[in-house]
Amino acid sequence: MSKKIRVGLIGLGFGVEFIPIYQNHPNAEVVAICQRDPAKLAAIGEAFGVARRYTDWRALIQDADVDAVHINSPIPDHAAMSLAALEAGKHCACTVPMATNIEALQAICRAQRTSGKHYMMMETVLYAREFFFVKELLASGEMGRLQFLRGSHQQEMGGWPGYWEGLPPMHYATHCVSPLLALANTLTESVVCHGSGRIDMALAINYGSPFAVESATLRLKDSDVIAEVTRSLFNTARQYRESFDVYGSKVSWEWSLVENEPSILHYGEEPRRVEVPDYAERLPEGIRPYTTKGVYDSAENIHLSFKQGSGHGGSHPHLAHEFISALLEDRAPFPSAVQSANYTATGICAHESALRGGERVFLPDFSEK
Repeated sequence: MSKKIRVGLIGLGFGVEFIPIYQNHPNAEVVAICQRDPAKLAAIGEAFGVARRYTDWRALIQDADVDAVHINSPIPDHAAMSLAALEAGKHCACTVPMATNIEALQAICRAQRTSGKHYMMMETVLYAREFFFVKELLASGEMGRLQFLRGSHQQEMGGWPGYWEGLPPMHYATHCVSPLLALANTLTESVVCHGSGRIDMALAINYGSPFAVESATLRLKDSDVIAEVTRSLFNTARQYRESFDVYGSKVSWEWSLVENEPSILHYGEEPRRVEVPDYAERLPEGIRPYTTKGVYDSAENIHLSFKQGSGHGGSHPHLAHEFISALLEDRAPFPSAVQSANYTATGICAHESALRGGERVFLPDFSEK
């Protein structure tokens, strides 16, 4: 495969991480970048040698030399930018979540089908080394029959950009929902969720969401397995933990309770600490180093996702490689638009359930024409 996919990047906070990855991928190149602040745009463009620079994301999307758009903008912009990219005939990758309401998720899925272009939600946990490790254990049969799944993402979001303040916990649940659904190889059918505790009123009024913690159980399509998800964003004391646990009939996996400690494999009643390997060998040689390092390597210039996210499990180059590979092979990337919508809608519907006092909420079928 000698063709290069020409990528345009929108949003250069966390998005800067992907510039050198695409530049060092054998089948990709960065042809354009977009940042609202002209001074920051110029500095980043000079640092990475990208000549085509935009302060207006709409102009980048209309650039005829851009094959694919990778969006790393604030959450409220994801849906509008993704729709515009697909409608302009561009392939689209977008950081999580896909959108913030069901109608927008449906619109993106329709635009993907109508345009014939590909969409991928860039869910980091689906390409983290821990996910690869457990997926291999399940596929090999070593874990036996899958019996139960649990996801937990607890993170204090104070100090993040203002639109985060008071965000309903389940509206940003893809990091703990996605691995459960992917490991079970299915989608969420319905959800029951309960809210617990209260956040400060100054936070709660922003989205009309009072809950400190939201905890949900997911009924999975065509499965006798139930998944459980817990999420908190504010006013809940806990070290950062973005995790999933997988319980099998022979072997179970539990994420470490404290960051930088080994995870546990339970062989019956015998627990064994395990060091998860890196999976850089799955990648083209030029981007392998980015499983363990990023742009933000100095103490003075480190992105919050690295302060509180351990580099997202080495996922960034795997995400970019999957997106580029899918476009070259003209196949749906993983996760596809429909999968991405279901993973995102699980959290949206869970919050709706919590507001209704734990009423069961069924997800729409995003594959419908």
